[in-house]
Amino acid sequence: MKKSILIFIAVFTMITSSKAQDGFEQAILGSTKDAGNLIQAYFNPGMEGLINSMNSGWYHTAKVHKKFGFDITIGINASFIPSDKETFNIQNALGAGSSITSTSTSAATFAGPDTPTTFTVTRTIDVGGANQQVTANFELPGGIIGDLPLKAVPAPAVQIGLGLPYKLEVMARFFPETKFGDDGAKVSMYGIGLKKEITSWFGPLDKLPLHVSLLAAYSNLDVNYGFGNETTGSLEVRNGIGEFGLSAFSFQAIASLNFPFINIFGGLGYNSGNADLRMSGTFIGSFTSLGGEQKVALTPPSLKFNSSSFNTTIGARVSLGFFKIFGSYSLQEYNTVNAGIAFSFR
Repeated sequence: MKKSILIFIAVFTMITSSKAQDGFEQAILGSTKDAGNLIQAYFNPGMEGLINSMNSGWYHTAKVHKKFGFDITIGINASFIPSDKETFNIQNALGAGSSITSTSTSAATFAGPDTPTTFTVTRTIDVGGANQQVTANFELPGGIIGDLPLKAVPAPAVQIGLGLPYKLEVMARFFPETKFGDDGAKVSMYGIGLKKEITSWFGPLDKLPLHVSLLAAYSNLDVNYGFGNETTGSLEVRNGIGEFGLSAFSFQAIASLNFPFINIFGGLGYNSGNADLRMSGTFIGSFTSLGGEQKVALTPPSLKFNSSSFNTTIGARVSLGFFKIFGSYSLQEYNTVNAGIAFSFR
């Protein structure tokens, strides 16, 4: 694959360097299980950070629009990678008896330092009706932490909010299917959210500048990447395709103090999400044995990633008429900052 960061191309396409190039896919030289464990450990922090980023930035006030009032919000979310997620313990990731070994005790994750790690694959295969031990070496690439601003995984948050009857507001995010570069990458994203203001449930509070709401939101990201035919080290790929899908869910109870110039807001809630990474095509590994080079058909693993945590958010918004400037910070599994502007009417 030309760029192993293809799964994040929709959210920070500026990172198209070759830091992770020609590396992680070679892990499938090992058994399907071992390859899955290694690739999973490598990508986990990036996936979990992306899920947290996708779940953020849905609100900058608890007050809903009047009927058919609307806003257009342009923002950026960035989830910080904890320092203990920059590397992983190889033995813990692979377990005992793995077909993949290394002289190193730890390796960089996708969100770690730019330090490759060398691995050796040892497998027993059938050669002419007899079992034979074969080996191959590969490098797991280093991470891209040097290319991540503030060591954080970013995700854009462009959305439209529309006021409905009964103190409801619907929000939508949409990124149509778009092709990137010459490598066949296709990306699409959508999200939907619903906010219900419940200030009146608390009696006299509705006479104050305090507003209280409940919010639920869902986001979906899909990436399809055709990397065709290529040979990298001991791995040959024919008609290769990578597919990535992510779903994120957010449930929040939010409140805000809305004054003419400034708005203070915050929330308590729960975020969750899952992602999957699949590779298809023909994968052939070249191994060394006593009988010379041996070609072996390989099966790539299908990977699943999950992230969930409770969160607390605090933020502020400055109002200059219909023009708003806002920022917030969320304490959660991957602490996340959100900032942006909005054009709000009614």
